[in-house]
Amino acid sequence: MGDYADLPGVRTWYESEGTGDPLVLLHGGFCTNDTWGAQRADLAAAYRLLLPERRAHGHTPDVDGPLTYQDMADDTVAFLETVVDAPAHLVGWSDGAVVALLVALARPDLVRRVVLIGANFRPGGECFVEPGMLDAMTPDSPDMAFFREMYEAVSPDGADHWPVVAVKMIDMWRTQPTLTERELGRITAPTLVVTGDDDLMTLEHTTALYRALPDARLAVLPGASHLVPLEKPALVNGLVLDHLGQEAAVETMMPVRRRSG
Repeated sequence: MGDYADLPGVRTWYESEGTGDPLVLLHGGFCTNDTWGAQRADLAAAYRLLLPERRAHGHTPDVDGPLTYQDMADDTVAFLETVVDAPAHLVGWSDGAVVALLVALARPDLVRRVVLIGANFRPGGECFVEPGMLDAMTPDSPDMAFFREMYEAVSPDGADHWPVVAVKMIDMWRTQPTLTERELGRITAPTLVVTGDDDLMTLEHTTALYRALPDARLAVLPGASHLVPLEKPALVNGLVLDHLGQEAAVETMMPVRRRSG
């Protein structure tokens, strides 16, 4: 079921299904809610799923000016306050994971547990396995065809607006996000960091993210890329449900990082 929410920053399309504690799914860059197709049934069986499409994505229109992660995080906070109306779990993939980090940092009162999939906390040039990939990305490049078709199919701004959005997104990836490890250290929500062993982000960057978060777990999935929710849906869904269902701190038989004292 889909509807629009009139948020202060942008009229936002969202979908919802299931019952129970609220769980907000935050899609990746250039994507729509359709990319969560392999997760929705399993997660909706246990939670009330809410799936907003961010500004300039899917059914949600673009707005004047550049795209920023901070504006999208502010939109998400407004969505949590007005539509969800309760603290929620956040599961973010790629750009959605960046948004989840910013929301968890700014509004811990609205966030219960977090799952970050293919996440980065620094600009693309500092964390991509191939930093030069941004230089090859243009609105009409072959690698963008899949995203262009997804955009053109549902955008209220029309197909002709695609080049504008594409340039805005690529410009954002060049300079954002700009979180520091010290800022990450202020995030209190229990967080699961998930990555493929052949992700777009370097394993070193993902490990730095994991180590900077005070209450984090790390899952590196073998034989998987930045599209790990599509490649390994059963494994990803199981990890998400296990993490969100935990009610106490992690206890292991031979703790090192989590050793008390």
